[in-house]
Amino acid sequence: MNYYIENATLVNEGQTFVASVVVSDGKIAKIVKPGESFEACSATVIDARGKYLIPGIIDEHVHFREPGLTQKADIHTESRAAVAGGVTSFMDMPNTMPQTTTLELLQQKFDLAAEKSLANYSFYLGATNDNLSEVVKTDPKTVCGIKLFMGSSTGNMLVDQNEVLVRLFKESPCLVAVHCEDENIIHANTVRFKDLVDKGEEIPDAGIHPFVRSSEACYRSTAKAIDMAEKFGARLHVLHISTKAELALFRNNIALKDKKITAETCPHYLWFDDQGYAEKGFAIKCNPAIKSSRDRQALLQALRDGVIDTIGTDHAPHLLEEKLTDNYFTSKSGFPSIQHSLDVMVELMRNGWIDMPLLVQLMCHNPAMLYQVDRRGFLREGYHADLALVDLNTVHVVSDETEYSKCGWSPYSGMTMHSLVTHTFVNGNLVYENGVFHEEYRGQKMVFNR
Repeated sequence: MNYYIENATLVNEGQTFVASVVVSDGKIAKIVKPGESFEACSATVIDARGKYLIPGIIDEHVHFREPGLTQKADIHTESRAAVAGGVTSFMDMPNTMPQTTTLELLQQKFDLAAEKSLANYSFYLGATNDNLSEVVKTDPKTVCGIKLFMGSSTGNMLVDQNEVLVRLFKESPCLVAVHCEDENIIHANTVRFKDLVDKGEEIPDAGIHPFVRSSEACYRSTAKAIDMAEKFGARLHVLHISTKAELALFRNNIALKDKKITAETCPHYLWFDDQGYAEKGFAIKCNPAIKSSRDRQALLQALRDGVIDTIGTDHAPHLLEEKLTDNYFTSKSGFPSIQHSLDVMVELMRNGWIDMPLLVQLMCHNPAMLYQVDRRGFLREGYHADLALVDLNTVHVVSDETEYSKCGWSPYSGMTMHSLVTHTFVNGNLVYENGVFHEEYRGQKMVFNR
């Protein structure tokens, strides 16, 4: 079906302007500015006057839990939550059951997504101490990256053998995305708090999390990853930066296209700080931990300074009964967030930290450039018509009852948002419209220009 999105306010490549967009055969066929003429075609007209049209968000960091953990989430349910939040493409992590550490298991996830996903998709291959032969065979044109845990992993995905790390950084055929927390520091902190419990002392609630998974643990691991990447020329993307200290390790004086080492943070590190544990408790427990107000302020400033390159959600659903326990050591880390990532960033915009062009740069343009995604992430003629239409004049309150993630709750529940995604297009197909999903369409496997 063809669409004519009329009189929208487009935000693209640093510019904001009113135009209409012709969508035909899955692509952006024409961007028509006021006064320009174009050859009319049969199309469904969408009146977008007063709304913002942005490229579909590319979320390069999600945990959709399939296969093996589908009681929490699955590719179908979480892709619905994604498109409801204006996310048209996602890159999913390998810590599922079984873990995605072979090319055969990776292909099985691609097959699942082709059947179930409303959004476009790619998947990381997970690195281990013993699967380098699989890593080097990875096709960089069809796989978004290699996921490396340099600490704080599940199962066997912690890579802690130095000789393996060296070879990974030397030989990976595509971008290495890394979770950086020093396992030895975290273990020592955990033992210290458990010893207090054994002595009969009462452990505080979730507020101890940034002391267990400390700033030092993040900094030491990130510094090591960057040092090795620089030494061996690897393309490194450090995920979910959560501390002020880590920011000093990155450069902001070069263009993104020339960076070999880049940084991501997440909306929750920009919105919450350690004062939030008193209200939200284990609901905002995640790894790395949400830290101090000083860290949050530094991360917000880093958006403006170009130190942070992308915003990913680290969308990681757990069931409420796994989260809201009375035991810090058993409460699961992670929470759903993909439906509201744009909402949170718009609230930060309203608070003066960013503007709409920077929001689009961090969530749409930069992920496309950084991962070298083929013809997505921009409003350009000939590009895939991945689009989100956003109303910035609608107020809504987040409620667990309106969550599309399978786990059925949100850490942002009760928060007032001043934006609403009304329409989401994936490859020119209208998959979400004013609370209604059009599920006859499926997303496409992303391709990378490497």
